[in-house]
Amino acid sequence: MSNVSSVSELQPVTWIREPAQKPLEANDAALRAIRDLIRDGKRTQLVELLKRWDPVDVMQLLTRLRLKHARKLFHWLPANPSIKVVAELRPEFRAILMEDSTLDQFRDILAGLDPEDAIEILNEFPDDVADKLIARLPDVEDIATRASYADDTAGRVMARKFVALPETCTAGDAVAQMRAEASRIRRVFTVYVTDANGKLIGTVEVGRLLLAPSETTLGSMMNSDVIAVSADTDQEEVLRLARKRDMRTVPVINGDGVLLGRVTPKQLTRIASEEANEDMLLMSGVSAEARSDDTILRIVRGRLPWLLAGLVGASVAATVVGSYEDQLAEAAILAAFIPVIMSMAGNAGLQASAVAVQGIATGALWSGDIFFRLMKELVAALFNGAIAGTILCGLVLIASLVVPIEAPVRLALATSLSLLCVTTLAAMVGATIPLILDKIGVDPAMAIGVFITSSNDVLGVLIFFLMATTFYLG
Repeated sequence: MSNVSSVSELQPVTWIREPAQKPLEANDAALRAIRDLIRDGKRTQLVELLKRWDPVDVMQLLTRLRLKHARKLFHWLPANPSIKVVAELRPEFRAILMEDSTLDQFRDILAGLDPEDAIEILNEFPDDVADKLIARLPDVEDIATRASYADDTAGRVMARKFVALPETCTAGDAVAQMRAEASRIRRVFTVYVTDANGKLIGTVEVGRLLLAPSETTLGSMMNSDVIAVSADTDQEEVLRLARKRDMRTVPVINGDGVLLGRVTPKQLTRIASEEANEDMLLMSGVSAEARSDDTILRIVRGRLPWLLAGLVGASVAATVVGSYEDQLAEAAILAAFIPVIMSMAGNAGLQASAVAVQGIATGALWSGDIFFRLMKELVAALFNGAIAGTILCGLVLIASLVVPIEAPVRLALATSLSLLCVTTLAAMVGATIPLILDKIGVDPAMAIGVFITSSNDVLGVLIFFLMATTFYLG
């Protein structure tokens, strides 16, 4: 809870820290007071009031205000609180506040900061906003260097603050250096050991460093089996490596092995969240760039291609059904099973592809393990298909006792065999396509949703009519 004393004409206004996504009615009075001050143009009083608040509380206030009031208040805030508040804002809300005038304001702020501090702040912004700010800072070389790295790479997200010392440095001197850097670097988990040219040659965990005798050199206690990534490594690959090797921080080097920075635990968490959100959107058939505040035009542009792809798949499936018009005319009951077959094909494919995508994303799916995994999927699909087919067979036979069905045994055989084949094939397609996409450098999450569903619908309908023609109408 923020403690705010009264300000000139104002009664004391306090804010109770709200849980995530749960506005508190107790803050409604504060909201009304702040809105009145904004409408009355009382900037001085309001700034004096809010500068005593915690940045997180100011952030919560901004997200509870109407957008036009939030923008005005944001412009009123002085540089120091503003920059802290922006760091606390959700990316979607930050982007809404980022207008040209605001960007100019932050350009002046960043230009007056130490380059490393400026880069750290830039890492807090959405990439599109950071790019605009970088474009306004052409004379700041260290900051502009960030723009040379592609989006979603280690170079783009790495922190430039780290402790790097020569191998001749003693443990005592290293601890002293860490203390000296404490105000600049918040958390240090690993001390990096470099040669005279800045090349990374080893690492020492802080825990081991603190327990070592003060005269011990870093060279004698360092781990020379260094695991690092290049600056152009995709951030998803960095996350996989960190999970696989249980690394809290990941060092980033250039082509010559020179240490450039490190991907911090905070950034790893952020990458995991971003990748999960991106995969969720792709699996839902939505562009990975989609955001909650998109314009109507951007929503249409991001979703229409996926809808059209689904339309193409559905049209192909309809064409397959139409090509068996004579069979449907001969036995109209076959039409009743088309939704069953398509649903089972889609569900089996989505289940298998979701597991494959998850395995690829977490690094749990190794190249040497792929054949074994596919065989497991095949056997499991056969079991699932056999069980589902047997149940459907029984339902058809039971229904024939109530409703007159011509040749119910042959119909039950045709539908159950169709379900077995469709479920098995759909699962294999769902498990294989993400692996193929990953090998050719395409996000495997794109396999889920429209692609898998449409392809399996077509295959499912085709297999069903082939089975029906062979075993029921033949």
